[in-house]
Amino acid sequence: MVKRANKEVFHMRIRAHPFHVLRINKMLSCAGADRLQTGMRHSYGKPNGTCARVRIGQILLSMRTKEGYIPQALEALRRAKMKFPGRQIVVMSKYWGFTDILRSQYEELRDAGKLQQRGIHVKLITPKGKITQHNLMA
Repeated sequence: MVKRANKEVFHMRIRAHPFHVLRINKMLSCAGADRLQTGMRHSYGKPNGTCARVRIGQILLSMRTKEGYIPQALEALRRAKMKFPGRQIVVMSKYWGFTDILRSQYEELRDAGKLQQRGIHVKLITPKGKITQHNLMA
C-alpha cells in the first residue's frame, strides 16, 4: 500500500496476534539414543515458533483509507491474503473507518454536530434524558 499511496492515507490494524507458542520435543536418532531419551514422558519441548489462534470467520486485518484510495487498498489486501494459509476473503465494510456508525449516518451526524472526535474513534453525543425518548441509531 505504501508503494501505491503515501503512508499518510491509510491506517491498518492487525487484528490477530501470534501469542501461542509452538514447541518441539526433539528426538535423537542415533545409535544408543533409547538410553538417552524418555519418549513421551516429560515431553514438554523447547519453543520453536509462535502462531495466532484464529477462528473461522475471524477478521485478520482491517484498513481504513480515504475514498480515492479504495482500489489501492483492495489490491493491497488481495496481495496480503496470499500470505495467509487457508481461504481468505476481502470485504469492504459498511461502517465509517473503525467506528460502529454506518457511512450514511456518519455524514449526517457529523454535519449535525452530534459526533465528538476521539482520535480514530468518535463519541455519539446524545441529548440528556431517558434513552427511550431518543431514536438516534434507528
